[in-house]
Amino acid sequence: MNRTPSLVCLLALALASCVTHEQPPSLPSTAERPTFTSTVLSVTDGDTLTVLVNDVREKVRLNGIDCPESDQPFGSQATQLAKQLALEKAVTVTDFGRDKYHRMLGEIVLPDGRMLNRELVREGFCWWYRKYAAGDTTLERLETEAREAKRGLWTDANPIPPWEWRHRGR
Repeated sequence: MNRTPSLVCLLALALASCVTHEQPPSLPSTAERPTFTSTVLSVTDGDTLTVLVNDVREKVRLNGIDCPESDQPFGSQATQLAKQLALEKAVTVTDFGRDKYHRMLGEIVLPDGRMLNRELVREGFCWWYRKYAAGDTTLERLETEAREAKRGLWTDANPIPPWEWRHRGR
């Protein structure tokens, strides 16, 4: 009598009972993420700023957006708008973790309650970064509105996204 099929079935049942079917933990909502108040010390470019955290300078890469590079059309305008809105101002930063360069990913709320990330998109000086903020319908809507109104970089008939600009000539 061959018991191999019975043993295989029992083993499969035992393994199946050990496997859980839980979904992976979802990312915490913005309300559950760490926040802190700080002053913007400098603006490197449209989507990168430096703030002070516990007496340490911390680079913050704005979450969900990608501004033109400094040497790219509209890069200086994006930087200028970020400076105008945030430089030397007390802001609230929501921490979204770290990027591959170890910069803090953050959303920055300005003293008047507006969000810097969204204002840059609204004014047409950056792209909604779908790759890293796929579900952000607010950024999606703001980019669509800026495109349709031909604000900022959307005055260009065919603006080059910064993720393509960075890899040109390689």
